Amino acid sequence: MSRVFSLLNEQASEQLASGLSRCLQTPALLIFSGEIGAGKTTFIRAMLRSMGVNSAIKSPTFSLVESYQLQHLQFNHFDLYRIQDEMELDYMGFRDYFSENAICCVEWPERAPYALADADLRFNLVIQGSGRLLHIDAMSETGEKMLSCLESKQ
Repeated sequence: MSRVFSLLNEQASEQLASGLSRCLQTPALLIFSGEIGAGKTTFIRAMLRSMGVNSAIKSPTFSLVESYQLQHLQFNHFDLYRIQDEMELDYMGFRDYFSENAICCVEWPERAPYALADADLRFNLVIQGSGRLLHIDAMSETGEKMLSCLESKQ
């Protein structure tokens, strides 16, 4: 199951992210691709804001992961841009972040294809003028449920 969304501006991206946040199921792995500046972090930040995170939401570009304890789930935001070898993930305890009550969002999944083979939703953001095209592919039954839910909110 796939869907393409035309996001005319940052506000449209934030609205879609907010809708998706109401459809998330745990455990879930969401992977985000797109060139630098395409809006991956902006989308994830908007999901976190709509889930009630009021504190600063930093990009994990240098820390590799930022985690947020929400009421009933753990939200882990990874940025693998600086990963040179997939083995580096083992040293940081990457697999330990994937628990039954976790949502894991990973930017730059191309850096760890084997570790991220079990993604539920795959996002690809493409810059199109001042807007974006967002391709979302459901990669599992859970992913299909979340994408169907998102479509029902449009």
